[in-house]
Amino acid sequence: METQGGFLITRIKQVGGRVFERILAEKKIDAFNGAQGRILYILWQKNGVPISELSKQSGLAMTTLTSMLDRMESANLIYRDRGDKDRRKILIYLTDEAKGLEKEYHAVTEAMSSIYYKDFTEEEIQQFECLLKRVLDNVEEVL
Repeated sequence: METQGGFLITRIKQVGGRVFERILAEKKIDAFNGAQGRILYILWQKNGVPISELSKQSGLAMTTLTSMLDRMESANLIYRDRGDKDRRKILIYLTDEAKGLEKEYHAVTEAMSSIYYKDFTEEEIQQFECLLKRVLDNVEEVL
């Protein structure tokens, strides 16, 4: 049996990313882009996260993440802190400016959800997300 799951997931990511950027532009949100929004989302859930955890949760390689964090720091969205306990561990925190963008971000993600799940029932959404989580668990298992 020939499957297309990986191809379809990749296409959804590509096209969804372009739609996300278009919605940001339509809403005149220029403080962050889609990739930075993923990092902000993680930090809105838990502020003060080590870079290694951000990499794991965002799926971004450390080199990509580091350069993205540099740009976000320059844009006054995040700051790095070595903390008091382990001076080797750098934690990433949101600035007050970034904290204030959460409502705007949620408006964009709600718009994306309405596009993704157009004509889906609640049961279909729940089943679909459960299956996606299983696929994610499968690929993370081999890392």
